[in-house]
Order: sequence, then C-alpha cells, then structure tokens
Amino acid sequence: MTLEILTPEKKLYSGEVYGVLLPGITGLFEILDKHAPLVSALGKGNLKILKEKNRFEHYTIQSGFVEVLNNKVTVLVEGATAL
Repeated sequence: MTLEILTPEKKLYSGEVYGVLLPGITGLFEILDKHAPLVSALGKGNLKILKEKNRFEHYTIQSGFVEVLNNKVTVLVEGATAL
C-alpha cells in the first residue's frame, strides 16, 4: 500500500509500505494492506511505519487525521519529527 505523511510545511514521507501504526484519539491502531476505507482523528504520539516485516521508521506526531482509500493511506498532521 502507499503511505503519504503531510504537514502544512512539507511532505515528510511518501512510498510503499507494509503497514502503519497510528496513535488514534482513543488508542493505537494499525493499518495493513487492503484495509477498508477509513477516516479517523489522530492524537499526539508515535507513528510507526512498517517498511517491511522487520524494517521500521518512527515519527512523533501532533494531532491530525488519517484517510484510507483504495489502498492509499494519507496522514495529515500539524507537525512531526523523525525519531
């Protein structure tokens, strides 16, 4: 699936991923390949990109939203920093 992480200033990430772990406002949740369509609010916390089964990238994010549609995940956040 394709993942894009966008802030008001720039595009932080764009590429093919195995999955993504996100901090929802009521707890963590994971999105994997061929996930059903979804729109959800995100809270402040850590976002984990699963590039492959054993390769990860981490970001600390501020609040935002995630949209899943047609095997594409778009994450819109106020701010983020790579860990």
